Amino acid sequence: MADHQHGTMDITVQEKMFSSFMTFVTRFCIAMVFLALFLAIFAT
Repeated sequence: MADHQHGTMDITVQEKMFSSFMTFVTRFCIAMVFLALFLAIFAT
């Protein structure tokens, strides 16, 4: 544990995955808003 130096780990894979996750969540939320609007307008 004493050999660990903060900031030396390669986290490019984690950063790419987090970016992909945030893109998915954003698109999903936008789709849910449009679905709610669609149902509010056209639901009987």
